[in-house]
Amino acid sequence: MRDTNILTLALRLAQRAGALIREQRRQLDISFKDGTELVTQADIAADKLITEGIRKCYPDHQILSEELNPDQTTEAADLWIIDPIDGTVNYAHRHPQCAVSIAYYRDGKPVVGVVHNPFLNETFHAIRNKGAFINDRPIRVSRTEEMQRALIATGFPYTKETLPLLMRRLSGVMAECADVRRLGSAALDICWVATGRLDGYYESVKPWDFAAARLIASEAGATTGHIFPLADGVNEDLEGSNLLIANPALFERLQQILQAAEAEPAAS
Repeated sequence: MRDTNILTLALRLAQRAGALIREQRRQLDISFKDGTELVTQADIAADKLITEGIRKCYPDHQILSEELNPDQTTEAADLWIIDPIDGTVNYAHRHPQCAVSIAYYRDGKPVVGVVHNPFLNETFHAIRNKGAFINDRPIRVSRTEEMQRALIATGFPYTKETLPLLMRRLSGVMAECADVRRLGSAALDICWVATGRLDGYYESVKPWDFAAARLIASEAGATTGHIFPLADGVNEDLEGSNLLIANPALFERLQQILQAAEAEPAAS
């Protein structure tokens, strides 16, 4: 019952935040964090709405959120992880691929995940061990078995220091898959793997980008992990570096391709 109540709250707050960001996109106030990362007044307002809603119901819970609480430790018995607008660049450019992401973790493990796209009227959700859903309909990953038939998604960071490596990875994947998609929202990329619109996804992201969607994908049958094995003691459920998610038939091959790209010498 407790987890169901948390899901109900997350769904309600995601819907309210979605309505808010739809309304506020009519007149945007755009700025840049650290000179590179785009942020709008709607990011702040939606973060505040969700944070206040959680604290009203669960005052003892901790909250990690991209805008208002980005430095909150993940070592908490009850932890909410929020991205008020995943895909802010898309949002600011009036693209439909952006979403509100809300996750709840207990003792370092994902329990509830909600990803809501207010512009396409799609809401993904999951409770651990109870399956994944879009608009309350069950979803499963694709059955694609051949990499040459697969659609793979990825994304790129604001800074360009790792661009040569990212291009080698992209080249390796493109050489073997059917095509690559770059939607601009990690949460939706992962949810699209969950619902079979994509076959795999890789990227390095922050916890608020993937916390909810990763649970949704896992509950939909995806294999979730990383391009490389993690060091001892690292919580794989909260580690966003070199994240890799795919249907079970393609996960290992996609991992091999990406590992091979790492080993290639950089172009002179």
